[in-house]
Amino acid sequence: MELAAKIILVLLMVFMVFNLFRALLAMLRADPTKPSMTHYLGRRVLFSAIAMILIVILLFSGVLVPNPRPY
Repeated sequence: MELAAKIILVLLMVFMVFNLFRALLAMLRADPTKPSMTHYLGRRVLFSAIAMILIVILLFSGVLVPNPRPY
């Protein structure tokens, strides 16, 4: 279960970076017939929020264990 959760989180992070580069290309292209830059940035924010909520849920359920304190 822990490995599956980590794989899902990594895929969400990759998808966020992918949408960030899609927004960059949309900004450089500036074609009014294609989706705008804010469309891709909005997706990135949505998946960032999903990743944060998933991390909190996994921490509270005990599936993910945070690193111990160094002191």
